[in-house]
Amino acid sequence: MNKYSLYIKHLSLTLLAAFFVQLAFAQTAPVMDYAKAKEYELAGVKVEGTKFLDDRVLITLSGLTIGEKIKVPGEDVAKAIKQLWKQKLFTNVAIETDRIEGEKIYLNIILEERPRLSRYNIKGVKNSDLDELKKKLDVRAGSIFTDNIKMTSVHQIKQYFIDKGYLNTQVEVRELRDTVLKNAVHVQYFVDKGEIVKIKEITFEGATAFTNVQLRSKMKDTKEKVKFDLPGIFRFKKNFQTEPNHPRWYQVIGNFSPIRSYEYLSRFINPNIFKASRFKRKEYEDDKKKVLDYYLSKGYRDARIVSDSVYKLDQKNLAIRLRVEEGRQYYFRNIEWKGNTKYSDSLLSRILGVKRGDIYSTRALEEKLYQNPNGGDVSSLYMDDGYLFFNVTPTEIKVDGDSIDVAMVINEGQQATIRDVRIMGNTKTNEQVIRRELYTLPGSKFSRADLIRSQRQIVNLGYFDPQQLDVIPVPNPENGTVDIEYRVTEKPSDQLELSAGYGGQAQGFVGTLGVTFSNFSLRNMFDKKAWSPLPSGDGQRLSLRFQSSGKRSQFYTVSFTEPWLGGKKPTSLTVAFNRTQINNLDFSVTNYPIIGKYAATAVTLGLGTRLKRPDDFFTFEAALTYQNYLIDNYPGYFPLFSNGQAHNLNLSLNLSRNSVDAPLYPKHGTNFSLTASATLPYSLMFNDLKNLNYESDSLPANQRYKMIEFWKVRMHLDWYTSIWKNLVFKASVKMGFQGYYNARIGNSPFERFELGGDGISNFQVLGKDIISLRGYPVITQSTGATIFNKFSMEVRYPISLNPSATIFVLGFMEAGNAWYSFKEYKPYQLNRSAGIGVRVFLPMFGLLGVDYGFPLDKLFDTNGTRLDNPKGAPRIILGQEPE
Repeated sequence: MNKYSLYIKHLSLTLLAAFFVQLAFAQTAPVMDYAKAKEYELAGVKVEGTKFLDDRVLITLSGLTIGEKIKVPGEDVAKAIKQLWKQKLFTNVAIETDRIEGEKIYLNIILEERPRLSRYNIKGVKNSDLDELKKKLDVRAGSIFTDNIKMTSVHQIKQYFIDKGYLNTQVEVRELRDTVLKNAVHVQYFVDKGEIVKIKEITFEGATAFTNVQLRSKMKDTKEKVKFDLPGIFRFKKNFQTEPNHPRWYQVIGNFSPIRSYEYLSRFINPNIFKASRFKRKEYEDDKKKVLDYYLSKGYRDARIVSDSVYKLDQKNLAIRLRVEEGRQYYFRNIEWKGNTKYSDSLLSRILGVKRGDIYSTRALEEKLYQNPNGGDVSSLYMDDGYLFFNVTPTEIKVDGDSIDVAMVINEGQQATIRDVRIMGNTKTNEQVIRRELYTLPGSKFSRADLIRSQRQIVNLGYFDPQQLDVIPVPNPENGTVDIEYRVTEKPSDQLELSAGYGGQAQGFVGTLGVTFSNFSLRNMFDKKAWSPLPSGDGQRLSLRFQSSGKRSQFYTVSFTEPWLGGKKPTSLTVAFNRTQINNLDFSVTNYPIIGKYAATAVTLGLGTRLKRPDDFFTFEAALTYQNYLIDNYPGYFPLFSNGQAHNLNLSLNLSRNSVDAPLYPKHGTNFSLTASATLPYSLMFNDLKNLNYESDSLPANQRYKMIEFWKVRMHLDWYTSIWKNLVFKASVKMGFQGYYNARIGNSPFERFELGGDGISNFQVLGKDIISLRGYPVITQSTGATIFNKFSMEVRYPISLNPSATIFVLGFMEAGNAWYSFKEYKPYQLNRSAGIGVRVFLPMFGLLGVDYGFPLDKLFDTNGTRLDNPKGAPRIILGQEPE
């Protein structure tokens, strides 16, 4: 038998087998009459073609229930197919009859799953944008990549770039079959951002009461882009010819006013460098409300924005046009008070401060009723007297033309008593340290002023985050009491100063090590459990500082302060020790031997207390200080006293008032200090000193000034006020005067004033007060001055008010001068400067900063000879503000 016979035989057997299989199937497969539906009992359902999905869940989603009657063919099967299609998980859905047994039917659901996402990437974007987009997109590897996910991800990508100003962003999605994984796709997003689109112009149609500039300024986040078309300002003829209804240029000049001029200039100059001119729909809607709020604040209660349109001028610019209906301006007429029994109508009207004929403004009314942060409103009057449940509702009772009558309906309620005061969140500071600062005491009458003052006291401790401090009154109307909760969050308050370097052969290694523990606990020093890492929580302050410049100088400082001596009254105790030694080196010899020295040692004991009169912002402190000076061949700091020993025992009395609202970035309040220091008039008291010939030039300095005698007065005033939101203005005045008892001796060479420079030496040298003057070098003679005046103004704006890194920038103007006697004193002859600066407060390192001042005046010596004109200089701030 040849190979062709075998092939024909094999083919015949195959065809015969296929015939019998088809015959068997024809005898068992159900025969359906699609022209006539028949009702069956659904006996079973199987799912085929799925890999990742649960069969039971799919059967439930289809709506088919085993045991129920269904018509086949009919709507039941069609409905099940639609339900499965709605899930958007499949590329193919079919339902077939498996078999029929009498009145029972078995169905097969045949599905083809959509491909799953194996991976995706985004092309055409920067790495920084890519990281942000991956956080925003709800696209995960292994999930089914549905059309809904595709559209949502495309929208998210577009919206991300639209918020950045790329309004023309296009996104293309490509789905590529994965060659490794079965039924999987690799998705690629191709992003074309296009050109950034900025707002070129914002115009208001129908606005007559206010200019476009005024209305645009009320839009916080919707701003025009920067414009500097200086030549365009002078194209009068061209500008006004294009606007037939606009007044002619000569009419603009003839009717000159600041508002008209600014409106005209704004068409060509817009120095908007602090706000992005990108269009964001949500912010735009909020800004429209701000425009209407401005109208309402000016009495236009019927004002509304009739329509607005946002349209593209070209691929880089868009314009916004708003049509406004202003309506008429309304005014207050009659104001009535109803329900008040505690206070008279006349008193309430005087506090409200709204008079007949004032512009009708609901915002201004609310502020005068409730929202004055410094008090002085109607609600403060009641709440400071315990009326916690007080409320007042202004109601319009009559509108007559442009005049409105308002009734103030008052519900005074009953006076509330403080039942309980709770403190939460203090994980480090002892509760008693906080509680002793509070003005809200259990059993006392509720007072809003006491609540605000307690909050200020907690902030000024410096141990807690002021941004997270919450004061929550919990009223109990049923018994007329209130519970108060203070919720605090501890922040780092200790400071570390550490530096090291090499100062050459003359100084060798130089370094500074300083630590300040502002919440120390002395009573727990011997408790091992309290060392974590140091005993803390009692509000005491311990400061240690050591600085060395090799053989050149050494400085030691140790101080301790207990703010509540005895724990019952705010009486402070301060003990301090200072030691300074500066050596005079001979730089003409190779090893720089010591040929002289200046050594000063000081011990201070101070007691202070908080006063109740004139108010409890005042404090009084008395300090007794002994200083010993040992100077041997060192004329550098005190030219009038280069050899010998001198003693300084003086008493200082200080009266101060501090009402600033925050220690790091004050916005309101004053900080005033008046200090008087004096020694005894030894030369007028003791015979051995009386009999000295002080008029003789031959009298040695160590005899003339052995017992240092002087009196000195220092005054310091800082005033803070908020100009706009967090923009703060600070004004400062500093003055100092030194006098003497004995005209034969004159002014002491010690305790004088040095004006100019950076002021950093103020932390190192005992025996003189060093006051910085930004922009100038030291302008006083080496002997020091006996009188100084200094005035400064600053405008501050915060970059960050986060307590972990408080940062603000400032611009300043400063003026100061120093004199050597009252005869020379000319308070209006000052050296002026201006400049900029920045401050950074880090809890661990304290205050850091730099100023750069530019001098505005020429310098002259006491003989009237002009000195080299300074060109400006930086001032470095380390640890605390120089004086």
